[in-house]
Amino acid sequence: MVIVMAPSASAADIDTVVAHVAAHGGEAFVSRGVTRTIIGVVGSEDVLETIDASRLSGVAETMRITAPYKLVSAENHSQRTTVRVGGVPIGPETFTLIAGPCAVETAEQTFEAARMAKRAGATLLRGGAYKPRTSPYAFQGRGEDGLKLLAEVRDAVGLPIVTEVLDNRDVDIVAEYADMLQIGTRNMQNFALLQAVGRTGKPVMLKRGLMATYEEWLMAAEYIAQRGNLDIVLCERGIRSYEPAIRNMLDVSAVPMVKSLSHLPVIIDPSHAAGRRDLVVPLARAGIAAGADGVMVDVHPHPESALVDGAQALSGSLLAELAVAVTTLPPLLGRTSAAHLAG
Repeated sequence: MVIVMAPSASAADIDTVVAHVAAHGGEAFVSRGVTRTIIGVVGSEDVLETIDASRLSGVAETMRITAPYKLVSAENHSQRTTVRVGGVPIGPETFTLIAGPCAVETAEQTFEAARMAKRAGATLLRGGAYKPRTSPYAFQGRGEDGLKLLAEVRDAVGLPIVTEVLDNRDVDIVAEYADMLQIGTRNMQNFALLQAVGRTGKPVMLKRGLMATYEEWLMAAEYIAQRGNLDIVLCERGIRSYEPAIRNMLDVSAVPMVKSLSHLPVIIDPSHAAGRRDLVVPLARAGIAAGADGVMVDVHPHPESALVDGAQALSGSLLAELAVAVTTLPPLLGRTSAAHLAG
């Protein structure tokens, strides 16, 4: 069961509903979005039958949700959600470009990548301070020093930060610097980490796991929502396939399919899907055409010397080509570029 609170509902109204649920033997999870508060109710069928919050002050409606993911389901939300990251919207009315270095290496590299991203139309800066790598001998990121550098770049260039958190122990320090917390593909089902980032109140980008179904992806989002945070953006970044020519197979069908199942924004990451820079722009175009709410790409001033994923990083003419795509294609679908809103 989901109880939707009216926009005018007070904190006392919410407390009353939670107490009502508890008094009837249920458990309530309060999730606060930008425009409204939703209370998810968990309990047996007998318990749910006894709960009637429809007449309580501040309640807009109650509904029974058939999907296993109650809070993020499209069933409980008649309008699609817009998530705001440092004031930048990600949602159905706009198109958002997120760009920057896969890994923070040096101050010079990070500042230049941020400037390149902004010139291409990016309104959010992606950058990894903690880098999970397949090899334990590969560059693992600069940690807190990288976070501090990202904050300096944000202040100088004017792009809010999206950065990954890998461990429960790092959630607080990453949240101190970041405008949006990213959960990477390897941690999509790290349920303790999902709950921890949900409690921060910061917007969260949740990448799809390498072999995750749509339902598993949305159930992971439910873990975040259940801890009070509905500001979640889903990121399709490719799934594992049998084809060795590309790193992962970008599932473009995930964009319209998951948007039919959930009210959350859906973006794509063609850089980490393909692993090849020559495929990034074509895949970005495909994602835009499929209705993605944004694209996240890697940018590096010198891809040939990048410490992480240089083969997929954009610069020069390819970045200019991407800029044209994100400027010209979204308006054909009735979207406004987030860069135009910012500028």
